[in-house]
Amino acid sequence: MAIVTNPGKPVAVNPLKQSQPLGAALAFLGLKGTIPLMHGSQGCTAFAKVVLVRHFREAIPLSTTAMTEVSTILGGEENIEQAILTLVEKSKPEIIGLFTTGLTETRGDDMERFLKEIRERHPELNNLPIVFVSTPDFKGALQDGFAAAVESIVKEIPQKSDRRLACPTQITILPSSAFTPGDVQEIKEIVTAFGLKPIFVPDLSASLDGHLEDSYSAITASGTTVTELRSIGSSVFTLALGESMRPSAQIMEKQFGIPYEVFGELTGLDAVDKFLQALADLSGISVPEKYRRQRRQLQDAMLDTHFYFGCKRVSLALEPDLLWSTVYFLQSMGVQIHAAVTTTRSPVLEKLPVKSVTIGDLEDFEQLAIGSDLLIANSHAVAIAKRLKIPLYRQGIPIFDRVGNGQVSKVGYTGTMQLLFDIGNLFLEQEESSTIIRNS
Repeated sequence: MAIVTNPGKPVAVNPLKQSQPLGAALAFLGLKGTIPLMHGSQGCTAFAKVVLVRHFREAIPLSTTAMTEVSTILGGEENIEQAILTLVEKSKPEIIGLFTTGLTETRGDDMERFLKEIRERHPELNNLPIVFVSTPDFKGALQDGFAAAVESIVKEIPQKSDRRLACPTQITILPSSAFTPGDVQEIKEIVTAFGLKPIFVPDLSASLDGHLEDSYSAITASGTTVTELRSIGSSVFTLALGESMRPSAQIMEKQFGIPYEVFGELTGLDAVDKFLQALADLSGISVPEKYRRQRRQLQDAMLDTHFYFGCKRVSLALEPDLLWSTVYFLQSMGVQIHAAVTTTRSPVLEKLPVKSVTIGDLEDFEQLAIGSDLLIANSHAVAIAKRLKIPLYRQGIPIFDRVGNGQVSKVGYTGTMQLLFDIGNLFLEQEESSTIIRNS
């Protein structure tokens, strides 16, 4: 059991966390035909857009209600109405994801009343799903905003269905913000290999996987469709990937009576074994030979690399769900967790098999990481790695000094192998550098 500490500093120095609105925007980008609409100033939206564009190196559809000093004082209903009508006229979205910022949350805009009155004045909007989620950026972090958006999606869009007519092969999968588009794609291939039809909420593998469309679109060209969202009440099971997705799975269970299971990690031999066994139990199909061979390959990779992992000291600064899965994977390879820093509170933190977890910033991380053999954090930790002269393995958001972030996968047997090789090579390079210095 870990002791969770919060330094309680009056100001964050070199912040680690990203805001809730950024997480909500990321979640909505996994829906087809949508455009995230941020209720706040243009500057708030611009900062979020820059982070996503630099990380994924893709065109990111993101709109704003463009609140000014006057509209902030008088109320933002007119700005919301005008923004929605403009988007409908020019972009013709199938879904609008509306979420707040610290500016409008502090003012206390009654968003549900606003939307109700806007629909009354404009009946043409009645068939357009407008999913609202409260995401104040003065509390929580990216993972919280992502999870809150998914909760609102599964609460508002799905339709009631007769459980007796549920599709026996359809399952709903709720991947948390810890999973990249490449992760989601790998999970999708694994699940379909068992004859199951997965509906991902959201499906980032279809929208942010780095592919070229035939023509430009102001809205997301791929992702989970409205039709799929309305049909998830007919799923026979829900797989929640990441502890932050548990509340969304519970909403599904309460509304539709759909049972669920939470998988905290899909990286590492034991974690993947459990996931494949669950799919085999759901489908009644034995694990395909393809994955049996991949498992043997992973076992060989673990034998090849364990020399470099054993007793190494690693410090991590990640969102809670990603921290959980990475810690368990590293410890399975004999690594010692030197320091763990995260962004926000989560039920998994106390359960982590480490001495302590700090909810803090990158200044805390730099102080705690002294003496480590490896750092794992986003690209904002590059300067820290240089000052401490410790290698950095980049994880999380944003990663702006590497390409291919949308396609990187760390799940399944193949993803675990790639993670082993990437980190193992860093340890190997470190040992070679130390040998050269000793011999010079």
